[in-house]
Amino acid sequence: MKENQPVKIEFVVLMASLMAIVALAIDALLPAISTISAELNSVNSNDNKLLITMIFLGLGVGQLVFGPLSDSFGRKPIVYIGFLIFIIASIICVLSPSIEWMIFGRVLQGIGLAAARTIAITIIRDTYKGDFMAKIMSFITTIFIIVPVVAPVMGKFILNHYDWKGIFYAQLIIAIIVCVWFWKRQPETLKPEYKIKFNKHVFIDGLKELLKHKIPLGFTLVSGFISGAFIVYLSAAQTIFEIQYGLVDEFPYVFAGLAIGVGLATFLNGNLVMRLGMWKLSFLAITVFSLNALIYVLLFWNTDNPTLPILLVFMAIQFFTIGFIFGNVRAITMEPIGHIAGIGAAITGFVSTMMAVPIANYIGGFVTTTALPLFIGFTVFGSLSFVIFIYMKRLRKAL
Repeated sequence: MKENQPVKIEFVVLMASLMAIVALAIDALLPAISTISAELNSVNSNDNKLLITMIFLGLGVGQLVFGPLSDSFGRKPIVYIGFLIFIIASIICVLSPSIEWMIFGRVLQGIGLAAARTIAITIIRDTYKGDFMAKIMSFITTIFIIVPVVAPVMGKFILNHYDWKGIFYAQLIIAIIVCVWFWKRQPETLKPEYKIKFNKHVFIDGLKELLKHKIPLGFTLVSGFISGAFIVYLSAAQTIFEIQYGLVDEFPYVFAGLAIGVGLATFLNGNLVMRLGMWKLSFLAITVFSLNALIYVLLFWNTDNPTLPILLVFMAIQFFTIGFIFGNVRAITMEPIGHIAGIGAAITGFVSTMMAVPIANYIGGFVTTTALPLFIGFTVFGSLSFVIFIYMKRLRKAL
């Protein structure tokens, strides 16, 4: 494990690619949701939002399984199993006769992708630690953010020239390419002496060990709150921009523009974190995240949506701060539990996702005529994260 060494570009890009397949599976489908719902005779807009939110349910369940398995059998075999499940799930989505089958396929996609996402984080923790790990996470997230920028545009292009099934075919091809690349170029990072014999006590023992560390538990809650608020945006973006603002053709480009803000922030974070530290940067970001959302709520309470430029300014600030939050919070969470990286990533990821999905489903149901519920969610869960962060800072000083 290295605290500071030259950054290996191929490693950063490969880990980003493993994680980015999740974003591809989510964001490329956004322009096609209306088309899919019409073809599958789905008239409930909240059911259509489940095509986005329920993939996160699969991610949560999947990482709870794959994390412990990776501590026993190694990182690489688990990634291969995950890709196989993703392929099967994508076929189910393509052949779905109803919205219910499509939602099932999306949950299964999430389970399969959980392997790549969880193991990528675990491999990073196997390889690096401290603020340098946060720096690596920032560079990985910067590359990762490229996918939300191009995925909706790619999805719209495929939708215009083929049909929505082509989006799933494109995901399959890209997933297979990344899997082969991972197989050929990434060495196993779990050292034999750290392998845990698999038995029914692996999860329980890992949970007991995790519960000894309060800081990872606290930041798991922060991750769940911020992720839940962000998933509301992912699930409601199509409603806000296409229905409320009438930007049907422009939607992929608006979505991409906001994603660029997240990417810029994560890039800046990678350069600043070694000087300022992941604790300070993420705390400042959560503070701005909460205040910006609160100002929006106070300005537009019980009113119609503001003009599009005003909405985009508030959203851009919101997502710029997210670029400083996700990578740093994840690094802070994993820092004290490197000795149980697999089960630690699994449990903390599962808890944060299981928090995020109901938050997103509940708040997303209110995003019908205005974007106000989205910012109320940002305010509430940003403020809760701020309070937890204050407590964690005090706890850190006491240690």
